[in-house]
Amino acid sequence: MIKESKTDVKIAFRKPAYPIIPELMEYLEKYNRTTKSPLLYDDLLRFSGGISVYDKEGNDTLWLRVFYPEFEQAEIEAGLNKIYTLLHSDGDEDTLPYLTVDSIEFCTFGNSKPFRIRVRNILNDNYTNFYIKKADASRIYGLEMEDLLSPNRVNYLVYKDTLIEEHILGIPGDVFIKQHLDKCTELEKSQLAKEFVKFNERCMVGLLGDMRSYNYVVIPTHDYDHVVYRIRAIDFDQQSYEGNLKIYLPQYFKENFRMVKLVMDKLKPNSVEQYRKEVRSVIAKRLLNSHERYLDLVSILKKDNIAPKSHVTELRTALQKLTYDSKFRLCENMGDIAEIGLEFVMKNYRKVE
Repeated sequence: MIKESKTDVKIAFRKPAYPIIPELMEYLEKYNRTTKSPLLYDDLLRFSGGISVYDKEGNDTLWLRVFYPEFEQAEIEAGLNKIYTLLHSDGDEDTLPYLTVDSIEFCTFGNSKPFRIRVRNILNDNYTNFYIKKADASRIYGLEMEDLLSPNRVNYLVYKDTLIEEHILGIPGDVFIKQHLDKCTELEKSQLAKEFVKFNERCMVGLLGDMRSYNYVVIPTHDYDHVVYRIRAIDFDQQSYEGNLKIYLPQYFKENFRMVKLVMDKLKPNSVEQYRKEVRSVIAKRLLNSHERYLDLVSILKKDNIAPKSHVTELRTALQKLTYDSKFRLCENMGDIAEIGLEFVMKNYRKVE
């Protein structure tokens, strides 16, 4: 059950980047997640200067708009336009003459240090953002888990040590809480509370950590005479890494206290439990419908090392206490924990069914 926490959960150390093992690369090739890119992440690091990017209110966004030497700029922009076509149209080059790079921005904040690219179609002025990051096995496992377990599809490609990731549309959670939450009707607040419960449960079941308000977006969708909200993760660096179980529960971060209070004010305990069961049921159905892919992913995760042994021991102990499932005690790595946790969800779904 979601409850208000008086203490904030903190992440003590920056997570290291983990390399992609050969088995994971073979999985990505099997499921069409690989490509041949004209640029690598390291190529974009050759910028010669940059200026700070500010939002509409004049606040520093911690992004730098970067520039390249004149003799490299045209080559880099052509490569980025090609990457855009790989991500969105399977490399179709017919649109290349109509594409232009509006901006290249670099963020030093966070683990992945991404580049954000804005490509514009000069025929109609529509633009699209995408990201280029250093490929990290944790993040790739997180993207795959999101695609498998959640209602959301994820579009990304990998080339060598470079990750190309589609921009996820929505209002950043911290911006929504600050600027939009108070304007919502009481019915919309109830619906938001329900979505936060479901999001909280998905993160815990999928072992996706660090979902502070700026690591997810709120997506409003107009449906006849009202607005329906969805909550979707946008940062997957902390996938199956931390040992503290609370880090996989967004309810424990101080940035989400207002959302937690919304749940407490709007939902009764039996409603919270109902929504948690609904999430588990949907996850179980998704796993059963994509069982081969799920087994492929988990088998690779069990061979990989994406967390310290101490984190594995701490997390398996906490999950054993939570679920009373003694199988967690035998887990040797995060892949074992993910498998036992998801099998636990499917087993209980079958019992209910």
